Formats: sequence, C-alpha cells, structure tokens
Amino acid sequence: MNPSGKALTLLNEFKNFALKGNVVDLAIAVIIGAAFGKIVDALVKHLLMPGISVLMPGEGSYLSWKLTLAGRDIPYGLFLGEVVNFLIVALALYVFIVKFLGWLTRAKREASVAAAPPAPSRDQELLAEIRDLLKTRPA
Repeated sequence: MNPSGKALTLLNEFKNFALKGNVVDLAIAVIIGAAFGKIVDALVKHLLMPGISVLMPGEGSYLSWKLTLAGRDIPYGLFLGEVVNFLIVALALYVFIVKFLGWLTRAKREASVAAAPPAPSRDQELLAEIRDLLKTRPA
C-alpha cells in the first residue's frame, strides 16, 4: 500500500473517532466545565472570601492573610480561598451528578440487579426436579 493511502486511511479513522458523539460531548463538557470553574472562582474571590474577611478579625482582605515563619511569609489566605473554591465546585458536581442526573444511585441499582442471579426458568426447574429424583432412586 502506498504512503498516501495509509495517510488517508489514518485521516479517515481519526475523523471517525473525533466526530463520534461521545468525543464531541466530552469536548463540550470540558469547555462548559472550564467556564463554570471561572464563574465559581470569581464567586469565591470577589464575593465569598471578601465577605468572610469582613467577619474575621484583622486588617486587610483574605489575600493579605499570612503567617510569618523564620522571616518567610506563608499566604494561607490564598490557600483558604482555593479550598472554598474546590468545595463549591465539588458541591455543584455532587448536586448535578447525584441529584439531577441520578447517575450514582442508578449505577448502584444496576449493580445490585446484576449481582442477583436470575430466577430459574421452568425448564431449569424441571431439570432440577429430575436430578433430585434420580439422586433419591436406589442404584
């Protein structure tokens, strides 16, 4: 086979892969997730953490909260902002996946149904009765 034919085959295979519904859906989900992350980040940095810094004793915003050890500043305020950011994203994902879509509960239900053996058919019941009768019969 010639190299240009291999390249076209590879290109066609990639096109079929890339344009499948799942890959496009995943790409859209990543883009929407990134936009949602920016919204949550803005919510935490511009509304929640400044509100918390008003309630906390001390001067300045949460950005200036730092601990000084051996002459070095450790900005724990920034870390707290990122923790709050993570918790909000995790809560939103939990609500969306578990409560809205019901994925986890559906998966648990499907796993419990798959774990239970199916009831025997009428033919299987009859064969079991025949087997039991043959076992009790003297040789």
